[in-house]
Amino acid sequence: MSVSTAFQTFATQAPAHHTAWMTAVRSLAGASTLDERTDELAYVAVLAATGLHSGLPFHVQRLRELGATREEVVSAVLVGLPAVGNGVVSALPVALEAYDA
Repeated sequence: MSVSTAFQTFATQAPAHHTAWMTAVRSLAGASTLDERTDELAYVAVLAATGLHSGLPFHVQRLRELGATREEVVSAVLVGLPAVGNGVVSALPVALEAYDA
């Protein structure tokens, strides 16, 4: 899976911070009552809505592994459209390129 250059740099150049971050991420995931597929769909929506496109390839590829369709990825990216506006549209090519890879 494709992890962004920024996240790879974070892991290698600040390993203690990375470890602490990943511990928090795993703890939050464990607290969620969402199944992994639904959680990834929601996460892709959040990444698109906040403009954090560098995380999309990793999470879209994970969604594909979990059985999500291309249409579900499109819907996840665009779910924030009413709340945050058409800024989410810029995430669409990034997400679809990752899905189709």
